[in-house]
Amino acid sequence: MKRYGLALLLALWMAPASANPQNSPWPGGIAIVDLAAASEPMPVVTLGDRRALVYSSEQRWFAALGVALDTTSETLAFSVDGIERTVPLRSHAYREQRLQIANKSYVNPAPEQLERIARERKIIDAALGNFDARPVGELRLAVPVAGPRSSSFGLRRFYNDQPRSPHKGMDIAATEGTPVQAPANGIVTASGNFFFNGNTVIVDHGQGLVTMHCHLSKISVRDGQALQSGEVLGLVGSTGRVTGPHLHFGVYLNGTAVDPAILLP
Repeated sequence: MKRYGLALLLALWMAPASANPQNSPWPGGIAIVDLAAASEPMPVVTLGDRRALVYSSEQRWFAALGVALDTTSETLAFSVDGIERTVPLRSHAYREQRLQIANKSYVNPAPEQLERIARERKIIDAALGNFDARPVGELRLAVPVAGPRSSSFGLRRFYNDQPRSPHKGMDIAATEGTPVQAPANGIVTASGNFFFNGNTVIVDHGQGLVTMHCHLSKISVRDGQALQSGEVLGLVGSTGRVTGPHLHFGVYLNGTAVDPAILLP
């Protein structure tokens, strides 16, 4: 009996994890919706005017719907092959964080800096909202850099006591120059030095799953380059609006920022 129990525990421990991430139907989360048997053609799922990610797992089609952080509705409306559906949402509270920034231009940018920010915003938004229909594998991401998570997704941020947009990524503290690895296979769709984000690399993983890697000291890839999971894309730094070296790691689904922790091991 003891031998059987030990064998069962070992089997459970060694069994592969499900490709499904945690169902997290709340603002900043991911609603996982069971669609149909995978023997059927892959459904087309949309939220408003955006396509949503569809993947297969355990012989089923699933949709992974990114829920906007500023959502106040109790339901999320979407369509499957043109048929309207909804999924119920739950409330979710996020903490506050207050930071002191020495460089005041990062709190109240000058007019010429605002022009630069507006130009860069168009580039960043286009990359984060892109939809490439190529299929994705397991809906999991590898940790791009080892280190403590110094602040979490969804924090209501105040810079020098002035309220700003909530934090739409995960900050991972690491030593300057530490290699940052691609969290999954993908294609570099934007890179460069941006006002707030510093040296940044954006990677498209397919089906609207996009990751952003900010504040790098060095960019090691070029736009249009295909990356394999684990390939180095840059080095940890402290460029842009930061208080110290770290990686800002952002994850986007259907153009919406979601909590990276949901897709990490």
